[in-house]
Order: sequence, then structure tokens, then C-alpha cells
Amino acid sequence: MRNKLRFFILCLIAIGTFFRFFNIDKKYYWYDETFTSLRISGYKESEIIKQVATGQILTPQDLQKYQYPTSEKTVFDTIQGLGTEEPQLTPLYFILAHWWGRVFGYSIAAIRSLSAILSLLIFPSIYWLCLELFQSSLTGLLAVGLVAVSPFHVLYAQEARPYSLWTVTILVSTAALLRAIKLKKKRWWVIYTFSLIISLYSHLLTALLALAHAIYILIIEKYRWTKNILRFSVSLAFVGISFFPWIVSILISRQTVSERLNWIDRPINVFSLLISWLINIARGYFDINSNADYGENYFILSPLIILAILVLVAYSLYFLICHTPMRVWLLVMLLIGVIAIPIIIPDLIWGGIRSTKARYLIPCYLGMRLAVSYFLAYKIFALKSKVAQNQGKIITITLIFLGLISCTFSAVSDTWWIKEWGQSNPAIARIINKTKRPLIVSDISDSSYGNLTSLSYLVDSKVRFQLILKPNIPQIPSGFSDIFIYTATVDKPQSEIEQTMNFPLQPIFIDGNKQVWLWKPKK
Repeated sequence: MRNKLRFFILCLIAIGTFFRFFNIDKKYYWYDETFTSLRISGYKESEIIKQVATGQILTPQDLQKYQYPTSEKTVFDTIQGLGTEEPQLTPLYFILAHWWGRVFGYSIAAIRSLSAILSLLIFPSIYWLCLELFQSSLTGLLAVGLVAVSPFHVLYAQEARPYSLWTVTILVSTAALLRAIKLKKKRWWVIYTFSLIISLYSHLLTALLALAHAIYILIIEKYRWTKNILRFSVSLAFVGISFFPWIVSILISRQTVSERLNWIDRPINVFSLLISWLINIARGYFDINSNADYGENYFILSPLIILAILVLVAYSLYFLICHTPMRVWLLVMLLIGVIAIPIIIPDLIWGGIRSTKARYLIPCYLGMRLAVSYFLAYKIFALKSKVAQNQGKIITITLIFLGLISCTFSAVSDTWWIKEWGQSNPAIARIINKTKRPLIVSDISDSSYGNLTSLSYLVDSKVRFQLILKPNIPQIPSGFSDIFIYTATVDKPQSEIEQTMNFPLQPIFIDGNKQVWLWKPKK
């Protein structure tokens, strides 16, 4: 049984690895990813806008040249650019990506492959955590297999962003903590300290993970001042000292941080919040893109599948609490609760969409993956009842099948829900590319650099850009077959765009939210 399971898991790992690299450059390079390339290049957005928003005619390559560092740009420019313009993003991933690009190039496939390779480290990391938490290699193997074909983790493995790295550090630091508590050896506390520093420099929300760890060890040690509490306190002190320079950067640029994150305060009703939470939970096992239109069958089957997965997750958490000692279930529940509550509550009280962003809740979803893996492993391997074993096998195979179907749909698509801004860019590019000699005119004033650069990767080399800053009015030269006005940002009324362009417009492309992204001058 064990040998068959190991072989089966190895097959799933091979399939999962294939999906992580297959068509890695097919999905369009979206807003956030263009900023990844901007940061690792060492350029700043402010200096780029001054150079491109002159009203001169530009090629796609003129926009993309700022996505690659010159010999004058170093990794220190990467750190400085982040520290002054996006300090809410901690620098470790971008430093790694900078050096990765120096070796393997800065193409979309090359930059994304760093995340794909980092995502492979999730397999041994979650296996180790399962060993430390459950003392069960079978649970670990099952967790590895389910994560290998999880559409959620495959998607982030193909994103030029730090989330695969963060996932690995969450798992490693948590496993190292359990090991340190168990063995009470200084070297394991050193490993835990180092892993937590790496995690914090991978993502700022590791601060909530550290809080979950602190609550966990306080409860496990029964609020007594023990050696473990002492060493954990020393670890946190070292982590704080190590992270202090970046805290200073955040404090210095706090106005910039506030401006960068003002999008999370967009209003949304509670029902929409709830639906987003539930769908994001299910996406760990089933995801054929809720933003797409697959016809009636999708809208009949998808809610039923999502509901079944939610029931499975909820029951697995209940089962975990009932069948494991407190030191096991407490950690899982803290991973979920301590991270989710501070993100969800502000949205419920003041409004906002931060809790709808699955990437911020990765520790929560990992806790759920652990609970489901334990429940299925228990049914298959711990119970003597053939009926219970078969039930566990059927559920496991079903989850794997759903994951494979989801990954297959995603692999052949040029966009997905994970591309949150500019999802219309592939369709817009197809419209523009059909014309003979097109010119794209756009106002780059409203933080539209990312969407414009994303579009530049999709259009043909014949396409030209003309970018301006308000209140400048574009002087459009002759010689172009078609003039397109690309809004690049949402919620801009037609009157405002017409005032900027100084001529009447007609809409050319309207997305599913009835937002106009592409216009043409009225004849």
C-alpha cells in the first residue's frame, strides 16, 4: 500500500510540475507582473513616466525597455525603488528575481520560471510540516499529492510575484517552530529565527503568522515562563531587529503606501464578500475560472462542486478538532483565524475588498489543506472499515480529478481570475492587431503605467503608442490607419476622457462589468 501510494504521489508531482511550466508565458503579463519587472530592473515609475509621457510616438519596445536593467542599474536600485515607491512589498523576492534575470534573462518565461521553481519547494515543505504536526508520513504524502495538482498553487507558481516563495517560508517556519518546541535545541531555534526572517522579507503579512506562532506557543506552554517561551522571545527580538530597516522604509514612505493601497477600500456588499470567500476556499481544489462563461452546465455544476468542497473543508476542521490533541488542531485553527480575522473584520466594518484577495490569505488556505489531508489520510489508512477507506479514496480521487481538470482549463487560457487588472487586454490587443497601422493614445496620469506596459506585450510591433500627462492634449500626427484611445484605468466618465483628448469618442470595447476600455474618435 505504501509503495503504491508513493508511486502515485510521484506521478502527481510529475503532473503538477508539468502544469507549473507548461505554457508559462501564455497568460498575459498583467499589471502587477509588469511592476515586478520594473522593480527588478531598478527603474522608478516616476522617472519612467517623465520619459515616456511626452506625446512622442513610441513603439512597444520603448515601453518595455524599462522592464530590463541596464549595466548601470544594480540590485541596490531594486531595493531603493521598492523602498521609496512600494515599501509595502518586502524585497527578498525582487532581489532573487534581479539576480535570476541576470543569469537566465528577463523574458516573461524566464522571470515566471523563478516562481515555478520556488513552488516545487512547497512539496518537501508541506511534507515536513505534516511530519512535525501529525507524525504521519502518509498524511504528508497525501498533502503533497493534493497540493501538486491544486489549481490555486499552480496559478501562483506561474505568477512573477512573491507568493510561491511566501508559501514555502510559511510552511518551513511553522515546521521549524514545531521542531524547536519539541526538541528544545538551540540550533532549531536558530533555524526557526532565520526562516521567519526570510518569510517576513518575503511578505509583510508574515507579521500575522508570527502572531499566530506566539499565541500557539503561549497556549502550549500553558502561559508559563519556560525555556521555549524564552527562546521564542529571543527569536522574535532578532526577527524584529533584522526587519527594522524595512520598517523604517515603510514609516518614511507611509503616504506612498497609503496611496498604493487605496484600491483595497473600494466598496463591496457583504453578500459579494461572502461569495468571494467561499469561492477562494474552493479554488484550492476546483477552479475553472468564475470570471469566464462556460454555458449553463458550468452554472449548474460549479456551485454544487464548490458547496461539496466547502462541506468537506468544514467537516475536516471539525474532525481535526475531535480526533487530534490540542497541540495539533490549535496550530491549524490559529493559522486560519489569526491571519483571516484582521483582514476580514475591516472589510465588514468599514468596507473594502482586501479579504477577497486570495493571495493575502495563503496561510489560512494552507491550514485548510492540512485539515483535509489529515481527514482523508485518517479515513484511508487509520480506519479498518473498508467502506470508510473506500469513501476516503473516492473523495481523494475526486479532488485530484477536479484539480487536473482545473489545471487543464487554466493551462490553455490566456487569462484567469488571478489577473485582477486589465483582463480585457488580450481581447483589446486582438482588436488593435487586426488594423493596418494603429496608434494607441492614452493618458498615463492615473497610475496606468502597468496596464499600458501589459498591453505592449500583447500588440504587434507595428502598433505605436502616444502617451500624455494631464492637462496636456495630444497632437495626433497623420499617417495612422486607426486611432485608439485606451483608458487604462476604470471609472473614468466619457466626458472626462473626451476633455483630455479634445475630440468626441465612441466606445469600441466594453468588458463584462460594462467598463469601456477602448475608444475611437467619432467620425
